[in-house]
Amino acid sequence: MIDARSVVPQHRQRIILVGFKPGRAFEFPEFPAEGPKLASILDAEAQPVRGEIFVEAAQKKIPKLRQERHLLWMANTYTQIYIQVVFAVEGRQSLIAPEHNDELQKYITGIVSAQKHKLIAINNLPDHLHLLVGLRPDAALSELVRDIKANSSQFINEKRWVLGRFSWQEGFGAFSYSRSQLGAVIRYIKNQQKHHARKSFLDEYTALLDKFEVEYDQRYIFKPIDG
Repeated sequence: MIDARSVVPQHRQRIILVGFKPGRAFEFPEFPAEGPKLASILDAEAQPVRGEIFVEAAQKKIPKLRQERHLLWMANTYTQIYIQVVFAVEGRQSLIAPEHNDELQKYITGIVSAQKHKLIAINNLPDHLHLLVGLRPDAALSELVRDIKANSSQFINEKRWVLGRFSWQEGFGAFSYSRSQLGAVIRYIKNQQKHHARKSFLDEYTALLDKFEVEYDQRYIFKPIDG
């Protein structure tokens, strides 16, 4: 008699639960009241997320199941995880010329989309970059930022947009929002050039940290090249 336990594949399912406390949105009365319609940016209010189940056969009698990798829909999994990410050029140097902004932003949008996240808004100045992302719940934000930095740095260096070697500074800021706050955040990101006519990047960054009540050490805030 064959023991059923010896032929029934054992499933190992990894499920990552992500939670966050939404932050408060910035409101700027000088910005136009009308913003982009969220329906045109987000495909739907919530989307089912693909999960991964790795199936291994207990016995060699069913080799087709051994180490087989399946992509399945995780039933009843719906998420809304909206994160604004901010990071700086190494040494806060103003190295990204405005004429390269569109090409750089399209390249970074491709990185985000390839990992099945939603790029909702992106903008950069010569010394730093903002992006608003709808994050998959089974992904690590740090890995996404690492890939954006590594690949975009390589892209900029291959384009020879700067003298010497371009790199992003270590670290990043990440701030979470509810769906109802997205319109204000999108306007804030899209109007970065106007915003920085009045405020430096360092002032903006520390204001974000303070507003979201994020503890930080002044010694490790993005430093200028001579700092």
